[in-house]
Amino acid sequence: MRRVLVIGCSGSGKSTFARRLAALLDLPVTHLDRHYWRPGWVEAPDDEFRAAQQAVVVGERWVIDGNYSGSMDIRLPRADTIVFLDLPRWRCLLRIARRTLRGWGRDGQAAGCPEHLDPAFWRWVWRWHRGSRPHLLARLAEQGSHTRQVVLSSPREVTGFLNAVSVGGRE
Repeated sequence: MRRVLVIGCSGSGKSTFARRLAALLDLPVTHLDRHYWRPGWVEAPDDEFRAAQQAVVVGERWVIDGNYSGSMDIRLPRADTIVFLDLPRWRCLLRIARRTLRGWGRDGQAAGCPEHLDPAFWRWVWRWHRGSRPHLLARLAEQGSHTRQVVLSSPREVTGFLNAVSVGGRE
């Protein structure tokens, strides 16, 4: 594993997982949210967001967390491993509620974008499993077949995978 893409629903733990995996493998980590969002939750211009990703994927070693399906074409061809955190919707929503209420930021959160209760975001997460998830799986089947794909569906599986990497090195 030298070029790892970490994907999944918001609240699935992508940023935390990416940071931990990168530390175990001694790889640089990039959180796409930091490149996509400007202070005050303003979206970056598409050309700037794409350029930031292109600058990362030319490298031989990286972990990138984030879905952003509109620019997956930049990351998918270069990834050698895709880790899909496919946790249940209720767990994703619970994690989002917990981090919002406790005032935790996300590991990959952009500067000037504090956690807040956002009904539109909650609806998006609620609908992700029926809307975005099938499209993401279809895209992986089409364009990601050259990569090793790992699907982790529970915190226990996530921990087991990270422990195996820790013990086995670069797996």
